[in-house]
Amino acid sequence: MGTVRMAAVAAEFGRELEEDFAIVERLVKEARAENVQLLALPEACLGGYLLSLDTEEAALDAGPPALALDGPEIRRLAALAGGMTVVAGYCEAGQDGHRYNSVVCVNGDGVLGNHRKVHQPLSEDASYASGDRFRAFDTPVGRIGMMICYDKAFPESARALALDGAQIGVCVSAWPGSRTNAAADLAEDRWKRRFDLFDRARALENQIVWVSANQSGTFGSLRFVGSAKVVDPGGDILADTGVDAGIAVAELDVTKALETARRSMGHLRDRRPDAYPAETRNPTPSGV
Repeated sequence: MGTVRMAAVAAEFGRELEEDFAIVERLVKEARAENVQLLALPEACLGGYLLSLDTEEAALDAGPPALALDGPEIRRLAALAGGMTVVAGYCEAGQDGHRYNSVVCVNGDGVLGNHRKVHQPLSEDASYASGDRFRAFDTPVGRIGMMICYDKAFPESARALALDGAQIGVCVSAWPGSRTNAAADLAEDRWKRRFDLFDRARALENQIVWVSANQSGTFGSLRFVGSAKVVDPGGDILADTGVDAGIAVAELDVTKALETARRSMGHLRDRRPDAYPAETRNPTPSGV
């Protein structure tokens, strides 16, 4: 595999698909000019995210357009990708009649992988059904594992992908700033701090490369924290957009980086599954 030039995007997207595709086309063109091989676009970049995560407001939102995985929009995305591997979030129209918050990985040959968001925060389950698995898959830039936004708050998500051989974790998000006690300066927002901590922790604990894309700007009642980044297997940030829109680009020999990180203390190698419960139960809330 060798050296991979990868990029994570922070950008603002809305409900108009044609406008979204115009933004995607511009970003792909910019990335191609920088010889990027792997480009991660945000959650819900095709059709926009939800206007609110409050139950009452969410009930008034018709939501983004639902797109079929084998439909013309995903084929259009693949055609734009060409020789580049592109990851992008969208609302998936499942064959079971449900809508899913999904992320797809494509290149000019078509769909390489697809993931349905498993963990749903606040009222998101009123708009989407939930996915039920984490699987890695092979691409021209290496073996990739994908997740969406809140998925990364759960260590099991990234660990499942790493154990399935993922060398690169790609997390696409529509991660907003705090809903309460919001910081005037988004760079000081506590939800931004959590976003960054999760990115670095998931990379370090699994000793994988981590590519994190996010929405920026505002949509409905949500103000997104941007902060797209590339993190190495040691948890160090190689490139970061900050809270503004932009593209974080980094180049890394992925195979060598993983070998170096795991040479002495291999977190996957040194696991002790015999010491962990075979089945874990949700803890009883304090005081219940």
